[in-house]
Amino acid sequence: MSTQLEQALNGTITPEMAEIAKAEAVEEETIRQRVADGQIVILKGRFNDQKVVGIGKGLRTKINASIGTSSDLCDIEHEKRKARIAEEHGADTLMELSAAGDLDAIRRQILESVSIPVGNVPLYQAFCETIQKYKDPCKLDPDFLFELIERQCADGIGFMAIHCGINLFTIERMKHQGYRYGGLCSKGGTLMVQWMMKNQKENPLFEQFERVCAILKKYDTVLSLGNGIRAGAIHDSLDRAQMAELILNCELAERAREQGCQAMVEGPGHVPLDEIEANIILQKKMSNHAPYYMLGPLPTDVGAGWDHVTAAIGAAHSSMYGADLICYITPAEHLALPDEEDVATGVKTARLAAHIGDVVKLKGKADEKDKQLSKDRRDFKWGDIFKNLLFPEDARKILETRKSVTSKGCSMCGELCALKNAEVALNQYLKDDKKNRNG
Repeated sequence: MSTQLEQALNGTITPEMAEIAKAEAVEEETIRQRVADGQIVILKGRFNDQKVVGIGKGLRTKINASIGTSSDLCDIEHEKRKARIAEEHGADTLMELSAAGDLDAIRRQILESVSIPVGNVPLYQAFCETIQKYKDPCKLDPDFLFELIERQCADGIGFMAIHCGINLFTIERMKHQGYRYGGLCSKGGTLMVQWMMKNQKENPLFEQFERVCAILKKYDTVLSLGNGIRAGAIHDSLDRAQMAELILNCELAERAREQGCQAMVEGPGHVPLDEIEANIILQKKMSNHAPYYMLGPLPTDVGAGWDHVTAAIGAAHSSMYGADLICYITPAEHLALPDEEDVATGVKTARLAAHIGDVVKLKGKADEKDKQLSKDRRDFKWGDIFKNLLFPEDARKILETRKSVTSKGCSMCGELCALKNAEVALNQYLKDDKKNRNG
């Protein structure tokens, strides 16, 4: 089976490319060329009912939601509900990040619960099962890891965050710079660093990168080059260790494309507001505009409890500057495993942030609803207003439960409604102007 990338290189416009072109109002040939150039990736599962999602240059910024069990909370039915809620509220993709329970069974049940493409981090299961068997993550068998990657691809995983960019050189950069303010914040990345340091061996995912690509290419699973050394604190942003991994991941994205494997690059993390643009410029320039999957980002470290808002500020800037996929952050970030309400809030907040960025990034396309909504709001066309809102049901609930009893506007201003009074003044002006012109 040829991958989407290989077909694009051969000049073929696949049904998936045509579907994305229609959904995004982009020419089919433009989609094909950008897939061929590695600037757009196409995500889907192996099942016919799974949605096709395009991520990359010239497309709407997509939103990923993450769910999954932990050693403290392991309830598969709860995770399935969270997965469905994420899709219902508009997530484009889902990452299944379970780290406790029967991980094969959990993954397969989540895949059956949603129609959006599902991704994962294979190192989670690899280290979880190694710890269960040997009580020591450093006894991970690389061959077991590669067998697991193929098993997960065969189940229908649409994209994988694989930590190929952590190598001995990267770790040396971290040692020489005197560690970090925020330490390491990637679960899989940290365990791989631990494995490498204990065994004094190179990362097998880096050392056998062609093997990684061969497996993913077989299933046309998109490689998401994981950011295992990402900054977990804004004062660690753009440090040497993080930049070493970013440089390597951009190079690996190119090597993956050469082997016919679709690839995107993951980014940080915790990034101060004034460094977001620079981070994206570096990634785009070094990777020939490979799709960039931003985790957050969080432009401050003190927002726990409200980190969905913190991340929304970072995500809006990221989208504006060219990020292609945003991983949501929930109010529970840094505090607890998200519940169902957290998932809904995280998805909605990230969608709003991405749209704010797209208004600038895709000027003339993403802002059409804003323009129409402004006219409808001006003219008090409530029914039409709801058609263009991102969250019409939430808005309708607020309006109906707090409806103005004296004005056709809302209860915020009542009889002092600026739009209503402007309408009166303008109508009088037009009436007087017509009378004066008619003489």
